[in-house]
Amino acid sequence: MGSSVRELAEKTPAGRDRYVDLLRVASLGTVVVGHWLMAAVTVGDDGRAEVGNLLAVVPELQLVTWALQIMPVFFFVGGFSHALSYRSLSRRSEGRSVYSAFVRARLQRLLRPTMVFIGVWGAAALALQLGGHGGGLLDVALRLVAQPLWFIGVYLAMVACTPPLLRLHERWGWGAFGALVAAAGAVDVARFAFGVPYLEFLNFAFVWLAVHQLGFLRADGRLRTGGVRVPYVLAGAGLAGASLLVALGPYPLSMVGMPGERVSNMAPPTFALLCHGMWLVGAVELLRGPATRWLARPRVWRGVVAANGVSMTAFLWHLTAMLGVYGMLLALDVPLPEPASAAWWAQVPLRMGAAAALTAGLVAAFRRFERPGAAGPNAPGTASGPAAALGVTLCLFGVLGLSMVGFGGLLEGRTAMLVAVQVTAPAAVGMALAGWLLVERAGGRVRAGRWR
Repeated sequence: MGSSVRELAEKTPAGRDRYVDLLRVASLGTVVVGHWLMAAVTVGDDGRAEVGNLLAVVPELQLVTWALQIMPVFFFVGGFSHALSYRSLSRRSEGRSVYSAFVRARLQRLLRPTMVFIGVWGAAALALQLGGHGGGLLDVALRLVAQPLWFIGVYLAMVACTPPLLRLHERWGWGAFGALVAAAGAVDVARFAFGVPYLEFLNFAFVWLAVHQLGFLRADGRLRTGGVRVPYVLAGAGLAGASLLVALGPYPLSMVGMPGERVSNMAPPTFALLCHGMWLVGAVELLRGPATRWLARPRVWRGVVAANGVSMTAFLWHLTAMLGVYGMLLALDVPLPEPASAAWWAQVPLRMGAAAALTAGLVAAFRRFERPGAAGPNAPGTASGPAAALGVTLCLFGVLGLSMVGFGGLLEGRTAMLVAVQVTAPAAVGMALAGWLLVERAGGRVRAGRWR
């Protein structure tokens, strides 16, 4: 791996925006560390293991989510990369449709490791159920490991919506972003002021696509207008808006979902979360100068290149590693201290170090599926644009459904509510696999190009 990383780093084009690569790695890495830190496993009087949330035990720590809830940065970076990728493919298409090629180019390195993850956990869950095994932490794991797949679903929607939203951006610029912000605000007004049901689910689109739209603006250099004033405005307005909404409105302090809360800023996303995303985007843009100078160091850049090559695999498997560490502690009868106690905090570095080591082992086992051209269907790219769009849609509903229902109860018909539809794990897996096959067959007319 060392020589290939060195070669990739040395061949980096002079005009490549290295800061974007750093933000992609840092955002996923922050989510991983946050999950490891927040997990609080306890054993009840009945001997059953439960996974709680440190932020529920120590509510004062919920303010930390204003820094650790960094997924808006990943979606912002996605908008930047999608704009460049779609425009590059359009220039090479000679007037032909580029949608299917764009979908495949953007999703190949995302969906292949995701489908391997789903396949491995699905097979394991089925074998365990057929063998009559389960209970304790294992049942919790079958439910929890699939939860981060919600992020994959949102990202799929962003890829699918890039062409029309990019056209709106090219015509209206900041106006397109403003329209999405206004729509997100209107949804929350209808939800909280007038009690309109179901409308809140529209903010899964409006909130995250508004953040994505900021990536388009960055791709066109519009966040640099007037020197650093635009990032200052974004950071200041976003932080002030989120603070006022939390202090005066119905919004909780935590920017991640909390067990048992009546209103979550995450599911569905709220206007407060959009303000949070704006402040984060402004903040990271203000750090661009010093970070870019730091990334000019060869050793630092090689580290970012290496991390980018395995970041999605690490993200998919990090909860598996964390729960594996807790499982080993329980199997060895190692006492689990009371969450947030002095002994619990003293154990944190050891648990996180073990989770990092186990994640590294899982990455070594599965990283090859993240490489462009790795194992997978080698069917020629014959799918049409509508077929590619159908593939993305099926994958989107499949991974979102799986994130909600988990891998447990595959043979029992266990269901979860996805918007207004009951979905089972087998149905979710089937939709995800069928959609992936359609995406894999897309893009034959235009060279897909490399993941940026």
